[in-house]
Amino acid sequence: MYMKILALEFSSNQRGVAVSEDENILSTVNTDNFKTSPLSLIDEALRKACLDRNTIETITLSIGPGSYTGIRSAIATAQGWELARNIKILPISSPEILAATARFQGQTGMTDFIINAQRQEYYHSTWNLTEENQNEVKPLSIIDTIEATKLSAFGPDIKELPKVTQLYPDVAKLAQLAANRTNFQLGEEIEPIYLRATEFVKSIPFRRL
Repeated sequence: MYMKILALEFSSNQRGVAVSEDENILSTVNTDNFKTSPLSLIDEALRKACLDRNTIETITLSIGPGSYTGIRSAIATAQGWELARNIKILPISSPEILAATARFQGQTGMTDFIINAQRQEYYHSTWNLTEENQNEVKPLSIIDTIEATKLSAFGPDIKELPKVTQLYPDVAKLAQLAANRTNFQLGEEIEPIYLRATEFVKSIPFRRL
């Protein structure tokens, strides 16, 4: 029996929703319009996949680092589905999704990924990519602009660093990463990945469906 997965990738300016049966992608929907609600994207993805909400067994989502608002929105949506439908939730980090995306596009070897952390700082991690696998070799940390400028790296929404190749996390890769995992978490336990405290951000309430 195939597990039906709903994937939410809201960590960058390119937001996406995918529906899959295990690793088989049934539909994807992507937008750069922040006014589009998560539920509208979900409904469109389900319609394209010819499924209804009751068929979803697992929600996987990016938990950052990245857009705080986008990530909190995805978490709140997943928590609402958990309360309403008792589905399982599987969080995955943005750098891991970026690594899978880059590997799918043919990137191999030691590869740096950076994500804008604001305040002239960047989140950085290094992954060893092969055709079959990916492994984190340098854990996520915060670096300054001087260090980031030296890196030939991949990352989303970074135009100010000339050696960075624009790469957005692919929601289809998120769904496929989740297909072979069982490290589910309760919605109330899920928090965005950040290496420093956030300031003056109002939490988004649960979305009941």
